[in-house]
Amino acid sequence: MTWYFDSHIHLSDPVYSSDMQFILQEMKTIKLKSCCVSTNVYDSVKTLELAKQSDLILPFIGIHPEFSNDDLSNMVDLIDHNHKLLSGIGEIGLDPTYIQSDEDKKNQLRVFESMLEIAGKYDKPISIHSRKNLDEIFQIMTSYKSKKSLLHWFDGSKKQLQKAMDMGFFVSFGPVLVYANDKQTLLSKSDESQILVETDGPVRFSRCFERKSGQISFIPSVIFCASKILHKSFDEMVILLEKNSNAYLGK
Repeated sequence: MTWYFDSHIHLSDPVYSSDMQFILQEMKTIKLKSCCVSTNVYDSVKTLELAKQSDLILPFIGIHPEFSNDDLSNMVDLIDHNHKLLSGIGEIGLDPTYIQSDEDKKNQLRVFESMLEIAGKYDKPISIHSRKNLDEIFQIMTSYKSKKSLLHWFDGSKKQLQKAMDMGFFVSFGPVLVYANDKQTLLSKSDESQILVETDGPVRFSRCFERKSGQISFIPSVIFCASKILHKSFDEMVILLEKNSNAYLGK
């Protein structure tokens, strides 16, 4: 049996709460597993609760750079107490958008490195937020030899993409792949064994998605688009992505 994978979605976001039972049934029907990422301690607790409802929800918990002032010790305790249940650590990373002072920058770096250390401690895959900070993340990651690191929603240059490939990162592409030429070009230049797909819901998407929040039902469209770019059949693309997703998750 072949499975679809959404490598990065925030199912614990309130946007999805009223439809969660439908979403879980939909995941079961279309054979899809979701890496449900988190952004802070509160969000992570909700993710863990969701994962208890279905084994199709693969829980990732961690501190997003927007919340680098969150209680790091509480997050570390949460990971320590639940590491056997976790599929991964994330969403973690760096982002200057959320930095207002030198102290904010220090906190982001401290939290990111702490999350990397605990991911290494338990040999968990990581989902990395790298907006506007890819080069610094590359530099930091040379000290962390994880073979299961995802640069979600990859948005770098062709040169940075090659660096990511050389360092063994997975890169993921979302619904914008359907209509964004630059993302299509990046996909075409990616190593096929390092490609994943995602929705990053509840991010909203324009064009054919009519400004709707990312839904797991978007995944087949992303896969179809990827198959055309890489000159594969839809079924071949699904099989490749399942293999890559399992490699990322350490299965």
